[in-house]
Amino acid sequence: MRDLLIYGNSPGRWLGAGATLLGAILLMYVVRRVVMTRLERAAMRTATQVDDFGVDLLRRTKFLFVLALAVTAAAHALVLTTDVREMISNVVVVVVAIQMIIWGNGLVAFFIDRYSRRHGDGTGGVSPTTVAALSYLLRFVLFIIVLIVALSNLGIQVTALVTGLGVGGIAIALAIQNILGDLFGALSIVLDKPFVVGDSIAVDQFDGTVEHIGLKTTRLRASSGEQLIFSNQDLLKSRIRNFKRMHERRVILNINVVYGTPPDVTERVPGIITEIVRAQPNARFDRSHLRRLGESAMEFETVYYVTTPDYLVFMNTQQAVNFAIVRRFDEAGVAIALPTRVVMVRERGGGNGPSSASRDAAIAAAGA
Repeated sequence: MRDLLIYGNSPGRWLGAGATLLGAILLMYVVRRVVMTRLERAAMRTATQVDDFGVDLLRRTKFLFVLALAVTAAAHALVLTTDVREMISNVVVVVVAIQMIIWGNGLVAFFIDRYSRRHGDGTGGVSPTTVAALSYLLRFVLFIIVLIVALSNLGIQVTALVTGLGVGGIAIALAIQNILGDLFGALSIVLDKPFVVGDSIAVDQFDGTVEHIGLKTTRLRASSGEQLIFSNQDLLKSRIRNFKRMHERRVILNINVVYGTPPDVTERVPGIITEIVRAQPNARFDRSHLRRLGESAMEFETVYYVTTPDYLVFMNTQQAVNFAIVRRFDEAGVAIALPTRVVMVRERGGGNGPSSASRDAAIAAAGA
C-alpha cells in the first residue's frame, strides 16, 4: 500500500491535497460570510458608502475564483509534472483575470453611483448618455489592462501586441482626433464642471441657457429662442462667463451735470446719489465722486452693487435709482447735461460778424 502511486503521488498525498482543497474552500467561505455579515451591519449603522462598496465586492466574488485559489493551495501538496502545474497556473490566471474584471466593473459602478448621488440629479448636470458612455470607456480601459496582464502571465509575448496597439491607437487617434477632442472635452466638463445643465452662460458673443451636455456637443438655448450648438473642444477653448454662479452685479453709473450749477448744489450731488442707492433694498453702495471736469460738463461716477444675481431685480433696482435721481435732481435744481455741439459757419469774403444763415445753422445745431 505504501508503494501504491496514483499519478506519481501516494494515497496519503492525495488525501492531504483533498483535505487542503476542502479546508481552503471552507475557510474562504466562512471568512467571506463573516466579513460580509459584519460589513452589512456596519453599512446599516453608517452613512458612508465605503462599507457598502466592500459588501458589493464580496458579493461579486465568484465561487470559481475561490475554487481556483483552493486548487492552487492543494496543488502544493502534490508532486506534479511541469505540464500539469503550468496548466493549473494558466487556468488560475484566466479565472483571476475574470474575477478582476468583475471587481473592476463594481469599482467603476461604485464611483459612477457615488458621483451621481453627490450631485443629486443623477448625472451631475450632464446628459445620462454621456455618463454612461464614460462608464463604458473606463470599463474598456480596465478590460484592456487586465487582458494584457493575463496574457503576460500566460507566457505570451505582449510586447508586439502592445506595440501594435500603440501604433494602431496613434493611427486611429490621428484619424478621429476631432472626435476624441470633443470626447475628452466632455470628460473635462463632467469632472471640472465649469457649468452644468440649467446654467446661464456666455461664450464669446453668444449667450444662453445650457440644455444638454453630450459626448461631442453642448447645446444652449439662446435668449432669442434659437438653439446654439458648440463642439466641446471649441467650447473649452473659449472664454466662458457663467452668470448663474454670479453672487452680485456691479453697476457703474455716470451722470453729467451742466456747468453753471451753483457750487453748494454741486457738492450735494454725491450725497443725493448715496442716499438714493442706500435706500434700495437690494443695493450695496460703494462710492460716488466728481470724477473729472469734462469738456462740456461735470462728470460724476457712482459705483454700487446689486446683491442678487437675478436679472429682473438688477433691472428693477437700476430703474428705481434712475427715477429717484431724476426726481431728487429736479427738487435740488441740478440739471443733467446733454450732448451739445455748436457749429459756426462763416461766408467767404463776408464781414466781421456771421451771416443770418450762419446764425440759423448755429442755433439749429445747438438745439439738436
